[in-house]
Amino acid sequence: MWRSFAALLLLVTPALAQEENATAYEALRVVGSELGRGALNHVVSITGVKGAPQPEKWKIVLEAPDSGGVREVDVVDGRIESEHRPRRSVAGSAEGATIDTSRLNLDSSGAYEVASHTADLSHANFATVDYTLRTDERGEPVWIVTLLSRSSRPVGTIHIGATGGTVKRTEGMFAGATMEDVENDYDSDEESGPFSGVKRRIKDTFHRTQDEARDMFERVRRSFTDFINRG
Repeated sequence: MWRSFAALLLLVTPALAQEENATAYEALRVVGSELGRGALNHVVSITGVKGAPQPEKWKIVLEAPDSGGVREVDVVDGRIESEHRPRRSVAGSAEGATIDTSRLNLDSSGAYEVASHTADLSHANFATVDYTLRTDERGEPVWIVTLLSRSSRPVGTIHIGATGGTVKRTEGMFAGATMEDVENDYDSDEESGPFSGVKRRIKDTFHRTQDEARDMFERVRRSFTDFINRG
Protein backbone atom coordinates (compact mmCIF):
# COMPACT_ATOMS: atom_id res chain seq x y z
CA MET A 1 0.00 0.00 0.00
CA TRP A 2 2.71 2.45 0.98
CA ARG A 3 4.64 1.55 -2.16
CA SER A 4 1.59 2.41 -4.29
CA PHE A 5 1.08 5.67 -2.41
CA ALA A 6 4.72 6.66 -2.97
CA ALA A 7 4.39 5.93 -6.68
CA LEU A 8 1.29 8.09 -6.82
CA LEU A 9 3.16 10.96 -5.17
CA LEU A 10 5.90 10.75 -7.82
CA LEU A 11 3.26 11.19 -10.51
CA VAL A 12 1.37 14.00 -8.78
CA THR A 13 4.32 16.09 -7.59
CA PRO A 14 5.51 17.32 -11.04
CA ALA A 15 1.99 18.40 -11.91
CA LEU A 16 1.62 20.29 -8.65
CA ALA A 17 5.02 21.93 -9.13
CA GLN A 18 3.94 23.17 -12.56
CA GLU A 19 0.72 24.61 -11.16
CA GLU A 20 2.72 26.46 -8.53
CA ASN A 21 4.79 28.43 -11.06
CA ALA A 22 4.38 32.14 -10.38
CA THR A 23 2.27 34.46 -12.49
CA ALA A 24 3.68 37.74 -13.81
CA TYR A 25 2.04 39.69 -10.98
CA GLU A 26 3.66 37.42 -8.41
CA ALA A 27 7.04 37.88 -10.08
CA LEU A 28 6.58 41.65 -9.99
CA ARG A 29 5.75 41.43 -6.30
CA VAL A 30 9.12 39.73 -5.76
CA VAL A 31 10.83 42.60 -7.58
CA GLY A 32 8.99 45.15 -5.44
CA SER A 33 9.90 43.26 -2.29
CA GLU A 34 13.62 42.80 -3.05
CA LEU A 35 14.37 46.01 -4.98
CA GLY A 36 11.79 48.33 -3.42
CA ARG A 37 8.30 49.32 -4.54
CA GLY A 38 9.79 52.17 -6.57
CA ALA A 39 11.25 49.63 -9.01
CA LEU A 40 7.72 48.85 -10.19
CA ASN A 41 7.59 52.32 -11.74
CA HIS A 42 10.45 51.39 -14.07
CA VAL A 43 9.24 48.13 -15.63
CA VAL A 44 9.94 48.02 -19.38
CA SER A 45 8.93 44.45 -20.23
CA ILE A 46 8.12 41.07 -18.72
CA THR A 47 8.75 37.82 -20.56
CA GLY A 48 8.32 34.13 -19.84
CA VAL A 49 8.76 31.12 -22.12
CA LYS A 50 7.33 27.60 -22.37
CA GLY A 51 4.53 28.25 -19.91
CA ALA A 52 2.22 25.33 -19.25
CA PRO A 53 0.39 27.45 -18.42
CA GLN A 54 2.88 29.57 -16.39
CA PRO A 55 6.65 29.61 -17.04
CA GLU A 56 9.29 28.57 -14.54
CA LYS A 57 11.17 31.85 -14.97
CA TRP A 58 10.12 35.46 -15.56
CA LYS A 59 12.58 37.93 -17.10
CA ILE A 60 11.78 41.49 -16.08
CA VAL A 61 13.56 44.40 -17.76
CA LEU A 62 13.77 47.55 -15.66
CA GLU A 63 14.72 51.06 -16.59
CA ALA A 64 17.92 52.08 -14.79
CA PRO A 65 17.70 55.89 -14.43
CA ASP A 66 21.07 56.17 -12.68
CA SER A 67 22.98 54.60 -15.59
CA GLY A 68 20.68 55.74 -18.38
CA GLY A 69 20.17 52.13 -19.51
CA VAL A 70 18.22 49.07 -18.45
CA ARG A 71 18.82 45.99 -16.36
CA GLU A 72 17.22 42.56 -16.44
CA VAL A 73 16.30 40.42 -13.45
CA ASP A 74 15.31 36.75 -13.51
CA VAL A 75 12.65 35.72 -11.01
CA VAL A 76 12.49 32.01 -10.15
CA ASP A 77 10.85 30.24 -7.21
CA GLY A 78 9.81 33.43 -5.47
CA ARG A 79 13.19 35.16 -5.55
CA ILE A 80 15.47 37.12 -7.86
CA GLU A 81 17.85 34.49 -9.21
CA SER A 82 20.12 36.79 -11.20
CA GLU A 83 20.51 40.36 -12.43
CA HIS A 84 22.34 41.52 -15.57
CA ARG A 85 22.17 43.77 -18.61
CA PRO A 86 20.03 42.47 -21.51
CA ARG A 87 22.07 40.98 -24.35
CA ARG A 88 19.65 42.28 -26.98
CA SER A 89 17.41 45.30 -27.51
CA VAL A 90 14.44 45.73 -25.21
CA ALA A 91 11.02 44.68 -26.48
CA GLY A 92 8.70 47.66 -26.51
CA SER A 93 7.27 50.44 -28.62
CA ALA A 94 10.39 52.49 -27.92
CA GLU A 95 13.69 51.84 -26.23
CA GLY A 96 13.11 52.04 -22.49
CA ALA A 97 9.33 52.64 -22.74
CA THR A 98 7.99 51.81 -19.28
CA ILE A 99 4.72 50.13 -18.35
CA ASP A 100 2.24 52.02 -16.19
CA THR A 101 1.55 49.14 -13.81
CA SER A 102 -1.43 50.99 -12.32
CA ARG A 103 -3.22 50.32 -15.62
CA LEU A 104 -2.72 46.56 -15.52
CA ASN A 105 -5.93 44.57 -15.15
CA LEU A 106 -4.81 41.26 -16.63
CA ASP A 107 -2.30 38.92 -15.02
CA SER A 108 -0.53 36.28 -17.11
CA SER A 109 -3.03 33.71 -15.84
CA GLY A 110 -5.87 35.81 -17.27
CA ALA A 111 -3.96 36.39 -20.51
CA TYR A 112 -3.63 32.62 -20.84
CA GLU A 113 -7.38 32.12 -20.42
CA VAL A 114 -8.19 34.72 -23.09
CA ALA A 115 -5.53 33.35 -25.47
CA SER A 116 -6.59 29.75 -24.92
CA HIS A 117 -10.22 30.58 -25.68
CA THR A 118 -9.18 32.48 -28.80
CA ALA A 119 -7.11 29.47 -29.91
CA ASP A 120 -10.16 27.24 -29.48
CA LEU A 121 -12.21 29.50 -31.74
CA SER A 122 -9.45 29.34 -34.36
CA HIS A 123 -9.07 25.56 -33.96
CA ALA A 124 -5.40 26.06 -33.08
CA ASN A 125 -3.85 23.28 -30.98
CA PHE A 126 -0.90 24.18 -28.77
CA ALA A 127 1.20 22.73 -25.95
CA THR A 128 2.95 25.71 -24.32
CA VAL A 129 2.90 29.50 -24.49
CA ASP A 130 5.45 32.31 -24.49
CA TYR A 131 4.49 35.58 -22.82
CA THR A 132 5.62 39.16 -23.34
CA LEU A 133 4.09 42.15 -21.58
CA ARG A 134 5.19 45.52 -22.99
CA THR A 135 3.79 48.80 -24.29
CA ASP A 136 2.35 49.20 -27.77
CA GLU A 137 2.87 52.15 -30.12
CA ARG A 138 0.35 54.16 -28.09
CA GLY A 139 2.02 53.43 -24.79
CA GLU A 140 -0.72 51.01 -23.74
CA PRO A 141 0.28 47.80 -21.93
CA VAL A 142 -0.31 44.72 -24.08
CA TRP A 143 0.17 41.00 -23.61
CA ILE A 144 1.69 39.18 -26.58
CA VAL A 145 0.97 35.48 -26.16
CA THR A 146 2.62 33.08 -28.62
CA LEU A 147 1.17 29.58 -28.84
CA LEU A 148 3.69 26.77 -29.42
CA SER A 149 3.28 23.17 -30.56
CA ARG A 150 4.86 20.21 -28.77
CA SER A 151 7.87 20.63 -31.05
CA SER A 152 8.09 24.32 -30.00
CA ARG A 153 6.98 25.60 -33.39
CA PRO A 154 4.80 28.77 -33.31
CA VAL A 155 1.12 28.04 -33.90
CA GLY A 156 -0.12 31.61 -33.61
CA THR A 157 0.26 34.85 -31.68
CA ILE A 158 -2.43 36.85 -29.89
CA HIS A 159 -2.11 40.48 -28.77
CA ILE A 160 -4.33 41.25 -25.77
CA GLY A 161 -4.80 44.65 -24.17
CA ALA A 162 -3.66 44.37 -20.54
CA THR A 163 -6.03 47.14 -19.41
CA GLY A 164 -9.31 46.13 -21.03
CA GLY A 165 -8.68 42.57 -22.18
CA THR A 166 -9.40 43.32 -25.86
CA VAL A 167 -7.97 40.99 -28.50
CA LYS A 168 -6.20 43.64 -30.55
CA ARG A 169 -4.46 41.48 -33.13
CA THR A 170 -3.75 37.89 -34.09
CA GLU A 171 -1.04 36.38 -36.27
CA GLY A 172 -1.00 32.97 -37.96
CA MET A 173 -4.57 32.18 -36.94
CA PHE A 174 -8.02 32.32 -38.54
CA ALA A 175 -6.81 30.94 -41.88
CA GLY A 176 -3.80 33.26 -41.75
CA ALA A 177 -5.91 36.43 -41.66
CA THR A 178 -4.85 39.37 -39.50
CA MET A 179 -7.04 41.80 -37.61
CA GLU A 180 -6.03 44.43 -40.16
CA ASP A 181 -7.43 42.20 -42.92
CA VAL A 182 -10.77 42.07 -41.16
CA GLU A 183 -10.91 45.79 -40.46
CA ASN A 184 -9.99 46.74 -44.03
CA ASP A 185 -10.45 44.16 -46.79
CA TYR A 186 -13.25 42.25 -45.13
CA ASP A 187 -15.19 45.40 -44.41
CA SER A 188 -15.35 46.29 -48.09
CA ASP A 189 -18.57 46.14 -50.08
CA GLU A 190 -17.23 43.33 -52.24
CA GLU A 191 -19.54 40.44 -51.42
CA SER A 192 -19.09 38.42 -54.62
CA GLY A 193 -16.31 36.13 -55.73
CA PRO A 194 -15.26 32.57 -54.87
CA PHE A 195 -13.84 33.50 -51.44
CA SER A 196 -16.57 35.85 -50.25
CA GLY A 197 -18.18 33.22 -48.02
CA VAL A 198 -14.84 32.30 -46.45
CA LYS A 199 -14.03 35.95 -45.80
CA ARG A 200 -17.42 36.49 -44.17
CA ARG A 201 -16.94 33.51 -41.86
CA ILE A 202 -13.46 34.69 -40.86
CA LYS A 203 -14.77 38.18 -40.18
CA ASP A 204 -17.65 36.84 -38.11
CA THR A 205 -15.27 34.63 -36.13
CA PHE A 206 -13.00 37.63 -35.43
CA HIS A 207 -15.91 39.63 -34.09
CA ARG A 208 -17.11 36.68 -32.02
CA THR A 209 -13.58 36.32 -30.67
CA GLN A 210 -13.51 39.93 -29.52
CA ASP A 211 -16.95 39.67 -27.92
CA GLU A 212 -16.12 36.47 -26.07
CA ALA A 213 -12.70 37.83 -25.04
CA ARG A 214 -14.48 40.75 -23.36
CA ASP A 215 -16.73 38.32 -21.49
CA MET A 216 -13.73 36.22 -20.49
CA PHE A 217 -11.87 39.33 -19.33
CA GLU A 218 -14.66 40.21 -16.91
CA ARG A 219 -14.22 36.81 -15.28
CA VAL A 220 -10.41 36.90 -15.05
CA ARG A 221 -9.92 40.65 -14.49
CA ARG A 222 -7.29 41.33 -11.82
CA SER A 223 -6.08 44.79 -10.89
CA PHE A 224 -2.34 44.90 -10.26
CA THR A 225 -2.76 47.86 -7.92
CA ASP A 226 -5.18 45.88 -5.74
CA PHE A 227 -2.95 42.81 -5.92
CA ILE A 228 0.24 44.59 -4.84
CA ASN A 229 -1.48 46.61 -2.12
CA ARG A 230 -2.80 43.45 -0.53
CA GLY A 231 0.80 42.36 -0.08
